[in-house]
This record gives sequence, C-alpha cells and structure tokens, in this order.
Amino acid sequence: MKISYNWLKQFIKTDWSAEQTGELLTDLGLEVEGIDAFQSVKGGLEGIVVGEVLTCIQHPNADRLKITTVNIGEEQPVQIVCGAPNVDAGQKVPVATIGTTLHTETGEAWTIKKGKIRGEESFGMICAEDELGLGQSHEGIMVLNADLKPGTPAADLFDVENDLVFEIGLTPNRADAMSHYGTARDLRAGLLQKDIHAELITPSVSAFHVNNRSFRVDVDVQNKELAPRYCGVSISGVKVEESPKWLQNRLKAIGLTPKNNIVDATNYVLHDLGQPLHAFDFNKISGQKVIVKTAEAGTKFTTLDGIERTLHEDDLMICDAEKPMCIAGVFGGEKSGVTENTSNVFLESAYFNPVSVRKTAKRYGLNTDASFRFERGIDPNLCEYALKRAALLIIELAGGEISSDIIDSYSNKIEDFQVRLSFDNAKRLIGEEIPKDIIKRILMSLDIKINNVTETGLGLTIPAYRNDVQREADVIEEILRVYGYNNVKTSEKLEASISNSSRFEDHKLQNIIGNQLAAQGFFEIMANSLTSPDYVALSEQLQAEHNISMLNPLSNDLSALRQSLLFSGLEAVSHNINRRRPHLKFFEFGKTYHQFNENREEFKHLSLFVTGNKASETWNAAAQKSDFFYMKGIINTVLERLGLSKYRTSPISNDIFSEGLQFGLGKTKLVEFGIVKSSILKHFDISQEVLFADFNWDAIIDFAKHNKTKYSEIAKHPAVRRDFALLLDNQVTFEEIFTIAKQTEKQLLKDVNLFDVYQGKNLPEGKKSYAVSFILQDENKTLNDKQIDKIMSKLQSNFENKLGAELR
Repeated sequence: MKISYNWLKQFIKTDWSAEQTGELLTDLGLEVEGIDAFQSVKGGLEGIVVGEVLTCIQHPNADRLKITTVNIGEEQPVQIVCGAPNVDAGQKVPVATIGTTLHTETGEAWTIKKGKIRGEESFGMICAEDELGLGQSHEGIMVLNADLKPGTPAADLFDVENDLVFEIGLTPNRADAMSHYGTARDLRAGLLQKDIHAELITPSVSAFHVNNRSFRVDVDVQNKELAPRYCGVSISGVKVEESPKWLQNRLKAIGLTPKNNIVDATNYVLHDLGQPLHAFDFNKISGQKVIVKTAEAGTKFTTLDGIERTLHEDDLMICDAEKPMCIAGVFGGEKSGVTENTSNVFLESAYFNPVSVRKTAKRYGLNTDASFRFERGIDPNLCEYALKRAALLIIELAGGEISSDIIDSYSNKIEDFQVRLSFDNAKRLIGEEIPKDIIKRILMSLDIKINNVTETGLGLTIPAYRNDVQREADVIEEILRVYGYNNVKTSEKLEASISNSSRFEDHKLQNIIGNQLAAQGFFEIMANSLTSPDYVALSEQLQAEHNISMLNPLSNDLSALRQSLLFSGLEAVSHNINRRRPHLKFFEFGKTYHQFNENREEFKHLSLFVTGNKASETWNAAAQKSDFFYMKGIINTVLERLGLSKYRTSPISNDIFSEGLQFGLGKTKLVEFGIVKSSILKHFDISQEVLFADFNWDAIIDFAKHNKTKYSEIAKHPAVRRDFALLLDNQVTFEEIFTIAKQTEKQLLKDVNLFDVYQGKNLPEGKKSYAVSFILQDENKTLNDKQIDKIMSKLQSNFENKLGAELR
C-alpha cells in the first residue's frame, strides 16, 4: 500500500521528517518497507532555465533547422541549433543547459551534451512541453511570458510537486489503515504516546445540501445480508474533463493513472478515507431504479475491461430495471460507466459482505482497489460521510448540483463490539505492568470508548471499523503496539525449566527416520495440504463426500484438504521428471483430512516415492533400476529402526497398486506399498514406473511407544551355515519356507535367507529353484556335525512333506 506524505499531512500536521514518521509507523505495526521520492515533473526541471532568443537564422546545411543565440543569464549567450518551426528572435523559452537530464514518457533518461548538428555547434536545447513533462504538445517549442528574466530556474515558474511516498506492507487484519485517513489515525496515537498532541483534521461536508430533487433514483436492496448498507445520491449537470493538476499529482504519487474528474474524485476519496465508491451514468440507468440482488446463473456481463463474463448465482450485482450494471464491490460494467458524454451521475457508497466480495473477486481473478478493501472489511459508518465528501469534490471539479436526497438503506445496523479488559491479563500477556492512565490514554487515542472503570479492569466499546479487535487479547495487542514493543523491558536473568519429554515424541521419531532416509539418498518434500477435489475420482478408496472443502479457496485446484499423500507426491515426481530429473527418492511426513458424517478427522502419514535408478551409474558399476524388492528393503529398515521387526506381510489388491504388499501387526495396518498403476501415473503425465509406500504414522508411533527393547550379549560360540537348493512349485513363496523352518527349529535356527532364484531351462515346467541359507548357533556351546545334520534332516523332511520340495 502506498501512502503519500504530503497527502497524509493534510490529515495531521507534523514537522517530522519522512524517515522519523516511517520509523514510528513501523513501530505501530504499519511496516514501512521503503520510502520513494515522487516528482510531478520527472527530474524536477533541474537544469532548465528561462532563455531569451536573441537571434534566429537559417541553418546553412539543413532546411528544417535554425541556428539561434540564446541569453540564459550568463556572461555570454550560447548557440543552440533548434528544429522547432515556431522558434523566433525575441521569445522567452525554456532551455535545457549542458548536463541537464531529461526524461521520456517511457521513463528513459538522456543527458544534454555539447555537440554538432549538421556541422554547427549546439550548447543546449530549447524544449517543447512534452520534453519537459509539462504537457503533451510537441508541435513546437514552449514560449514563455515575455516579462521573465533570462536565467530564472524553470522550477520557480511551474508548480512542481515533490513528495515522499511510503510503501507499507499492510497485514490483512489492518483493514482500518487502508487509507491516508486510517494511517493518520494511527500516527496520531503514536505521536500522543510521545507526548506530541496532533489534531486529526477531517474534511468538512457541512457545505453539502440538496439543490433539487429532479433526478431521484429508487433503490431496492433485495439481499440485505450481502449488502447491509447501501447509500446513493444523484448529481446533475456535470462536465466530464481532465482533472486539475493537484488531483492528478495525488493519484500519480500512489501509482494511479488519472482518468477524468469524476472517476478521479471517487478514486481520491477511496484512498483518502478508505471507502470505495462507484459513479454510474444516470442516463444509462433504466427506469431510474437501482436493484441490489444476486445474479441469475449463466447471465452474461461485460465489465469495464471489455471482457464478457458468465455470472455465478452467488454474485451480488447492482442492477437497474432491465440489466446488471456492476459487480458489487468488485468491478463496474462497460455500459453503465462514466464517459466524456456523461452529464448526470448516480454516486454509490456501500458496505458489502467481505466474504461475498472475496469469493466473487477470486472467481473472476479480479483484484481491484475496491475489492481489496471490501473483502477485508471497511467502516460501515463511513458510507454517508464519504458519499457527501465525494459529491462535494465532484461538484468542485466538474460543476453540477445535488439533485436527489441521499438514499440510505441500513436496516440492520452493524453494532460496535463490547469487550472487557482485565488489568491483570494485560500485565500477564505484555510481561510488564503499564500504568492505568497510559492504558486509558492509548485506548482513547484509538477511538476505543471506555464505558466503565473498576479496580480490576475496563469496560470498552470497540468501533465497528476495527473488525480485528473483538477479544480481550486483541485489545491488549493494540495497547502494546502503541505503547511500543521496544519500551517493554527485558529481564537480565533468563529463567527456564527443563521439561521431561519422552524419546517417543513424534518430532523425535520423525528426525530419526528422516535422517535415516536422507542417508539412504532420499529428499524430503513438503507438499501443500490443499489440493484438487477431483483427485478422489482416481481411486475408489477415496470418496468425494469425505472431502473437506475450503470456504474461500485460492483457486479450484486448491479447494479441498487432501485425503491421500499419493497425489501431491506424484505432482512433485512429475515436476522433477519434466525437468530432466528422472531418478528420484522422496519422503514426506504429512497429514490427511477426512469428513466422516458430522466429524472431521486427520491422520498422520509417512510417504515414500521411488522411481528411476537406485544410484548413478559409474565406470565400475552399471545403473540398477529401483524395483519392488528395493522398496521393500527400505521399508524394512524404517520399521526395524523403530523396533518393529515382528510384523506380518500379506499381498494387497486395490486400484492404486498394480502389485502391492501390506505390513501389519495384529489387526493394525502399518504400511501399504507397491507399484502405482499406470492409469494414475498417466493423469500426472508420468511414463516411468513409480513405487509408493504409505506408512500409518499414528499407529507406528503407538506401537513404538509400547515396544520393549531387548538386548543380549554377543554369542561366544561360532555360527554355522548350511545351504539347500530346493526344487519347488512356482506358487510356493519364501515366506512359507521361512515359517516352516522357524517352526521346525525354534532354538538353534537364527536366520533363513533366500540368496538365489532360478527359473528356466533344465527345470520341469511349473517349477523353480530356490537357494536358501540357514544359520545355526548355540549360544552355550559349539555345535557338532551330528546336531547340525539332525536339524537339516528335519528341515528337509518338512519341506518335502509340506511343500513337495526336492533337493537338487
């Protein structure tokens, strides 16, 4: 937000420098991010002086050039070559001397230098209006008053305004400060805290009176919820033309382009008082009737930018008896606006529902000065005053007279807020006891009315325009920002207590697993919890009725909370693949959100995404593609690191995985992982295989807390390894072999491992060969061959009987 210092000083008289004022505004919470200089004439006419043309002769080498001698107030006149058709001896003209910098309309700067033009020396430049920034004319040089003295600085002759403009980073809650008046109101409170009593000067509207009632408009507010207050007045006999320089300079200083005196007046009051207004061409209002109502869905409407838009049924519109004229609080219509032919206007000043305005503005991608203020909440009690102020300004600039009574539809008044402030709570939150008289003075400087005073606190009435101050804590924050955060003393002694926290705290386990995954080559991603509601259609496991939708979404693609971490992760995978990074390992700790009947629930997850190669190829190792078993190994390491090694696995079949496994403990599902189906990958424009794992982090934390860690000494006696090459049916799994082996020998069999699988020629059809190793160990003594052979015979017998296995 831009605030002009000259404009600000119309409300509050201060001799402070802009830097001092900027520091105080920042202390008050209106952070000044920068102070820029503004000049109504770029360069401030520095180096431009009055010159008297003494002689003017034809250039010998150019038909359109003339050689002049010009007195610029120095000892000797200078020679200047000029191409203007109207230059002549005896004229007083503006001269840009050597070294002067001129600025073009596009902002480019160029410096006047000594030079030769067609062989003749030139020591300056006689300027036209547009070259100085004083007008648009370029038909010839600018001829000045003949009484002027040569050498007089041009800056002394023309009204060049120099201003300083604050760039304020306004936070969304400070709707009350979205104007020069609102900023001055805060500045007054800050100055008062420094014992500087400055009066807040508000423009008078006492001159407002109704001249006639010839242009009455009937107003019918049909939706009072979306338009709680609507004011309007008619002005007849106006003349639309260019605004005066002072008004143009005010608007240019804050980055606005002047249009005409009517539109500029409404924009001026908008930034002056913070109340948006809109001027309609009275003669274009059919039936002299204004109706405030929601639109019919599908209605076509062309806005001021010439774009035809299809209206939504929730859009609040300002209509006449036949058609819509304006999107309320957002943008005017092309066919009802003020033009150079307008002679009568209907001026609107209203308070519209902030949520309604925001939804409409976002729906059409419009962000206007009016919508910016309406959607944050303006002062509902300012509508009539701002209307009178704008009407008087229009009459001052464009002539005309007030031709109707003020229409004011305000049936349900927006009341001020009642808050009780406790002195003890103020001391507790601020950390310091502020004297009660200072608290009262601060509150009164902020227009907060003190209704009653007791030993323990104050009864307060908060003005309606402070819609961000509705609780006791908000009032205390207001007291503190005006009192000054820097004025709160800090203790020289730091007191802290050591808290006893469990090693199974969520953030601690996240750090442990996050560090482990990072060491394995994974990168952490943090996706947006807001996502597209359409993603639920990609899986039957997700239901649209379980979506939690946003009331005021930033866009349709970010209008619902995610039910799965899969799709936001695939967005990241697709983004990287499209930027030539096909080998990826991602992990994310995040939440999913669900609407179950009347209840809303959220669950914590850990997701893994793997695609491409395991590692980069090198001269001594070929690239290896990430596969199902690689992902299973990563999951095993995560669970084992958390002490969850006694899980069971089972295959899963759903519309997310083409092939998948589930890890569980008892009836609780810990992890689902597998290869994501190509139909889902196609939606994200991914053509390579992607592996996805979804950890039920809430359940994992719960099991980890109750898991008891056991330890044992390293065995002193050696382990023995024996191998079997088993010929098996294709449907036999290693898990079955592992289970049978553990049931056969529960004490001495320490580990079973599958180290080779063969399927191919020289094997009977429907058969495969598994090479399985068995680790045997007695922790109390060394095993002998007799014991080992006995165990291996049992294993062989059970494999043959239960699995139909054969030794190869």
